[in-house]
Amino acid sequence: MANGTSDTKESTLKGQGCFNGQAKAVQDELFASNPFFDPRDLVQVKYEMLRRVREDGVPVSRAAASFGVSRPTWYQAQRAFEAGGLPALVPQRPGPRGPHKLREDVVEALRQARTERPAATAAELAGIARERFGVSVHPRSIERALARVKKTP
Repeated sequence: MANGTSDTKESTLKGQGCFNGQAKAVQDELFASNPFFDPRDLVQVKYEMLRRVREDGVPVSRAAASFGVSRPTWYQAQRAFEAGGLPALVPQRPGPRGPHKLREDVVEALRQARTERPAATAAELAGIARERFGVSVHPRSIERALARVKKTP
């Protein structure tokens, strides 16, 4: 797989977060015998793994092993697929999905405090966030949050 097409596909998969870093662990015969099936494509691997159990009646433990994943990973993929279909098999970024300290109400209060006292430093605003909302926020995070508010139409 040293040609430009393979490298392009691998780059695309990596860019989309769908690259299977455990591609060599995929031992399913379909992936070994048919070039359409690419063990580097994590979404395709997960879907075929689920299909193998659902349609072909292969036991979960055997399907998981032949696709190079653990049984808990198989069950996680099944739950995701049942909840959201094929798009749910696309890996999600790890970590929080939104602000957990600088929530909308906190940013609004800090914006209001800055409006009332334009000379207030970010460190002083961090003190307000700690006093009113009980959250410890770095002053630079406050500066970025307030800058985002200014950019929003």
